[in-house]
Amino acid sequence: MDALEIARWQFGITTVYHFMMVPLTIGLGLVVAIIQTIWYRTGKPEYLRMTKFWGKLFLINFIMGVATGIVQEFQFGMAWSEYSRFVGDVFGAPLALEALLAFFVESTFLGLWIFGWKQLKRGVHLACLWIAVIGSVFSAYFIIVANSWMQHPVGVEMVDGRPVMTDAWAVFTNNTALVAVPHTLFGALAVAGAFLLGIAWYHLWRRRHDGIDTVGKDGRIIPGDAPHIPGRDKADYTVWMKSLRIGAVVAMISFAGTAFTGDLQGKLMFEQQPMKMAAAEAACHDGTGFSILSVGNVGSSNCEDVVAVIEVPGILSFLAKGDFTTEVKGVNSLLGEYKEKYGTHLPDNPLYGERAGQEIQYVPVMEVTYWGFRMMIGFGGIAAFAALLALWVTRKGAVPQSKWLMRLAVFGILAPFGANAAGWIFTEMGRQPFVVAPNPDMNGIDQVFMFTAAAVSPGVSAGELMTSLVVLTAIYAVLLVVEVKLLVKYIRGGVASAMPELASEKHGTDSKDQSDKNDGDAGPGKSGDDVLAFAY
Repeated sequence: MDALEIARWQFGITTVYHFMMVPLTIGLGLVVAIIQTIWYRTGKPEYLRMTKFWGKLFLINFIMGVATGIVQEFQFGMAWSEYSRFVGDVFGAPLALEALLAFFVESTFLGLWIFGWKQLKRGVHLACLWIAVIGSVFSAYFIIVANSWMQHPVGVEMVDGRPVMTDAWAVFTNNTALVAVPHTLFGALAVAGAFLLGIAWYHLWRRRHDGIDTVGKDGRIIPGDAPHIPGRDKADYTVWMKSLRIGAVVAMISFAGTAFTGDLQGKLMFEQQPMKMAAAEAACHDGTGFSILSVGNVGSSNCEDVVAVIEVPGILSFLAKGDFTTEVKGVNSLLGEYKEKYGTHLPDNPLYGERAGQEIQYVPVMEVTYWGFRMMIGFGGIAAFAALLALWVTRKGAVPQSKWLMRLAVFGILAPFGANAAGWIFTEMGRQPFVVAPNPDMNGIDQVFMFTAAAVSPGVSAGELMTSLVVLTAIYAVLLVVEVKLLVKYIRGGVASAMPELASEKHGTDSKDQSDKNDGDAGPGKSGDDVLAFAY
C-alpha cells in the first residue's frame, strides 16, 4: 500500500465513524427540542421525562461527536496538504463559519441548557436548546457547502493553477448543497426516529416481561406500577408509548423526505458526475433501464460481463431526466469522453510522485457504488416499513411479548445508520479518481478539478500514515466501546437514569409535583439539587 491508499483509508475510517455521531446528534436534538416544546406548552410530566431521558442520550452522543470530529480538521494538514492548498481559498469561508459561528453558538447554548434547568425560566431554557439545535443544523450546512463544492465547484476562477473564490453567494447557494442539506437532515431524523422506536419498544417489552403492564380481554394494555423500581409507574408507560409513536412517525416522514430529496440529488449527479451515477447503476451501455440486480464482474472497467438479472425499463431515464424514454450514457460511452477531456495518464508532475504517468482509472469501484446505492435505499426502506409495522402492531397500546421481536426492534436502530453511511461512502467513493470533480456544466471553467493522486501530502511517508491509521483506529475503537457502554447503561436505567430525583420520591406522589419541581421558575428541589445530576 502506498501513501495515497493509506491516507484514503485513514480519512474514510475516521470520517465514517464520526458521521455515525452526526445524524443522531442532529436528528435527536431536533426531536428533543420538539418534545420539550410540547412540555413547555402543555405542562404534562411525561414530556418532561421524555425530554430529560432522550436529552441525556443526546448529550452523550454530542460529546463523542465533538471528540471524533476534531481529528477531521487535522487530517487536512497532516495527510492532505496539497488538497488544502488547492481548495483553501474556497474552504476558508464555510469552515471558518462552521467553527467560529455555528459550533460556538451550538456549544455555548447547549451548556446553558445543561446547567439551566433550575437557574433559567422555562421559556429561556427552551430557547437555549432550540438555538443549540439550530446551530448544529447550520454547522451541518457549512460542512455540506464545502463538500458540495468538491462535487460541483462554482463561484471561482483559476488563478495560477488554483481556484480563487469570486462569488461567495454562488458557493453558499450551490444547487448541490441546497439539495444535499435537506437530504442529510431527513437522514438524520430517520436515525432519530429509529432510535426512539427501538429503545421505547425495549422498555415497553420489559414492562410486560416484568409483569408491570398487563393486557385485558379486549387486547388493550393496562398500565401498572412497580413501587420498588424508581420511575416504573403508569406515567413511565406513557413515556415509552409516546416515544415509540413519535419515533415511528418521524421515521416514516423522514423516509419520504429522503426519497424526494434523493431523487433531486440523483438528477443533479447525472448532470454533474455522470460516471458516478452510471457506475451506481452498473449501466455499462447506453439505455433507459434501471438495474435492480446485476451479476458478473461489477468491478470491471469495461463491464463486458455484467448482466442485469432484474431490470425495470424506463426507470433509469426517470431518475436521470424525469422521463421514461431519454437514453442515459453508460460507462463505456463516458469512459472515452473522460479520457479525451482529462487524459489517459496522470501528468508528469512532482505532485504525483511515483504515481506520475500511471493510467487513470475513471471508473470508480463499482462494487462500492452499485451496492452502496442499493444499501442506502434498502436500509432506509426497511426502517420506514418497520416504523409503519410498529404503529400497526401497537395500535392497542401493547407490544408483543416476543423477545426476538424486541431484539429485532433494537437492532433495527442500525438500519438508518447503515443507510446514512452507505450514502456518504457512495458519494465520496463515486467521485474518484477526483477529489474535486470536474463538472461539464461549469460555464466554460471545466478545468476546476483535482485528481486525488495529487492531493496527498508529499512529505508524509507511507509508514507515518500507517502508524497514524493504526493509532487513530485503536483510539476510535476505545471511544466506540465507551459510547456504547454509556448508552446501554442509561438506556437500561430508563427515565430514572436521567432523573435521579425520581428515586427519592414516595410512591403515590402526584407526578404534577415533579413537573413543578423541575420548572425553571422554581428553586432547587430537595432531591436532585446537584445541577450536574442531569448531565452525569
